[in-house]
Amino acid sequence: MLEVVSIDRLEADGASPSDALLTLVEMIEDLSDARTVEQVAAVVRSSARRISGADGVAFVLRDAGQCYYLDEDAIAPLWKGRRFPLDACVSGWAMLNRQTAVIPDIYLDDRVPHDAYRPTFVKSMVMTPVRPNDPIAAIGAYWAQPRQPSADEIAKLQVMARATAAALDSALMHASLVETLERRKFLMAELDHRCKNTLATVQSIADQTLRRSPSPQHFVDAFNGRLGALSKAHELLTRESWGPAGLREILGQALEPFEGLHDGRITVTGPDVLLAPETAVAAQMTFHELAVNAVRHGALSGEAGRLAVRWSVDRSQPERSLEFTWTESGGPAPSDDRPSGFGSRLIGQGIARELNGRAEMTFTPEGFRFHLVAPLSPRLALG
Repeated sequence: MLEVVSIDRLEADGASPSDALLTLVEMIEDLSDARTVEQVAAVVRSSARRISGADGVAFVLRDAGQCYYLDEDAIAPLWKGRRFPLDACVSGWAMLNRQTAVIPDIYLDDRVPHDAYRPTFVKSMVMTPVRPNDPIAAIGAYWAQPRQPSADEIAKLQVMARATAAALDSALMHASLVETLERRKFLMAELDHRCKNTLATVQSIADQTLRRSPSPQHFVDAFNGRLGALSKAHELLTRESWGPAGLREILGQALEPFEGLHDGRITVTGPDVLLAPETAVAAQMTFHELAVNAVRHGALSGEAGRLAVRWSVDRSQPERSLEFTWTESGGPAPSDDRPSGFGSRLIGQGIARELNGRAEMTFTPEGFRFHLVAPLSPRLALG
């Protein structure tokens, strides 16, 4: 492995030390201003050819298990934009072995894939890894004639590789910072959007509950219950990082405050189904209203009552759909002449409208039944 030399040595070895030194200084200054990997590559491929006197220069990035020829400056096209396995090209060898490859004649070196080079002008080369301790790229210099690159030429490429390593680290840090700032802006905008939506939902719940409340105490009880349901929906979505939420988990949260969930009077069966965040909120509110009605007027108002919640996905049709049923039995005979309040409208319209489906409420002597059919969609999908 060749020793990396200082700029002072370049002045001693080169035919035009002042020109080489000036170009190196200009290159380092340009690299300090580069903010992206592409900008670093553009500086390197133009400066490296002038400094080394090569007939062509390629800037190669290490991309997982491949060499990505990001940019080049040469007398004829090489491999710009192409990818090769690390173990199938000289740039990969230099990065894997963490040392400079000096090849006076490419057809006398087994490290060179000869068939790949035959269509090109390349007869000799030097391939230098960028950051030898942990290579992230390589700089290749090519000549159109077989020749032994001088120590000066090799040293210049190694100095450029050292400067390039610092510039790449800076560019990657800058990209990470920009990404973080952009994500912060996105999260702030998303938070603002969700807060506004939540406040609008609370305002609507308060308004609709107040209109249908016969007394202040009724309003307080109903509003607190609905606000609690909304809060639980947000807790669940927060745990899921505001991604899709499971239907079973949503239903479990809605039923948790009520007796019957753990004593066998409530049964819940169905496959894993995921709801989009906004739809999960509507589902939580609907299930809350169903549970409150079951406790006040339906099957869960007495010890003999039962509640069966089942859902399935119809796979027989090209457009698959979810069928959801809430069936109460063993409680007092339901009455269909109860006033139609905010809760009833929420049950009959809310979740169905969110899912572009249809819902039906049935009052029979056996008990109350809620039936929902909705197509699978981005808002409703199998888990």
